[in-house]
Amino acid sequence: MADAIETMLSRFWETGGPAHGLPAGAYTDERFWEIERDTVLAENWVCVGFAHELAEPGDAMPVSVAEKPVLLVRNAGRQIGAFHNVCRHRCLMLVDRPKNVGKLIRCPYHSWVYGLDGALRSAPYFGGTGQQRPEGFDPADHGLEPVRVAVWHDWIFVNLDGKAPPFEEYAAPLISRLEGIDFDKVKPLATLDFGEVATNWKFIMENFIEPYHVGFVHPTTTDQPLKDHYTIVDGVCLGSAVDLSKEIGTSINLAVSSRYLTLFPNFIIGRYFPDQLGAYLNVPLGPGRTAQKRALYSTEGRALSGAEIDGLKKLWWDVHKEDHAMCERLQLGRASPVAESGGVLSPHWEDSVRAFQELVVKAATRSRDATKGTAHV
Repeated sequence: MADAIETMLSRFWETGGPAHGLPAGAYTDERFWEIERDTVLAENWVCVGFAHELAEPGDAMPVSVAEKPVLLVRNAGRQIGAFHNVCRHRCLMLVDRPKNVGKLIRCPYHSWVYGLDGALRSAPYFGGTGQQRPEGFDPADHGLEPVRVAVWHDWIFVNLDGKAPPFEEYAAPLISRLEGIDFDKVKPLATLDFGEVATNWKFIMENFIEPYHVGFVHPTTTDQPLKDHYTIVDGVCLGSAVDLSKEIGTSINLAVSSRYLTLFPNFIIGRYFPDQLGAYLNVPLGPGRTAQKRALYSTEGRALSGAEIDGLKKLWWDVHKEDHAMCERLQLGRASPVAESGGVLSPHWEDSVRAFQELVVKAATRSRDATKGTAHV
């Protein structure tokens, strides 16, 4: 497998002329997906949910992270915890849909019961009739397995392998670019659930990162001239921005100064001056499947009418559908042998895409390169 992946990526590191993009297999190959699932998506801080959707103690939400079942729970102290979503008895998935579980998480199979803190509270008859504790069984050793979690404002992140740097250290490049926002005044307005999109998760990210397509794909939903855009490459924060001298607003189309920012690998946040944010939940499901939701927020304490919110929902729904059409066609294009070379990237407008792709490749090949004593750095 290692040699096959190495061959697949051979043109990616070629020098001279515009850089090649990732080869087709990086978006379609099951082997590549398995590698990036176990590296890119397991070793970094991955966005998995919106905190406002877990409003009350006992609210629980099952999520998929790198194809692993994870459970998010708001506990009695109102903190959000994360656990591997399986009972410690026979590894049954505990919670299969968002719901409020009350004060306890109960396995529907043999009724093992856990507190919202993950501690095992009851294992009825596990040692026989009227006996919960057979010899050598300590309930303290059989609570739910925790997953490392960080809640940053309204956004929930997990790190599956537990080895990523502290979240605010990891996310510092993104956090610094959101200075000036009073997050105490940021309020959720609505959520758009797009369900599954027939495209690889990286296409969703790359499309957001680069501004090159905006004027061609969004001629009626945006009014942000390409000449006013610039790209952002700052470690794990990649994206673009646009500064406009004359701004119209966001009620009919998008014509405001904006920051299109990502946090590697899957978090997207858009800042739209003067008073709006949008955050995306992108869930990689396989080589050609991604689930996506978008939360809309007002900033600066601004209250919007129902009609204004409906207008924003329609605008962003239309913008996303335009992008999804392109991402799905990018996926379809990977069936062509022409795509094996990865195409080429604009050194001016798509340098941020190239930086994202390099992060993917370096994470996916790091373990193998370490054993060889080499690295693509």
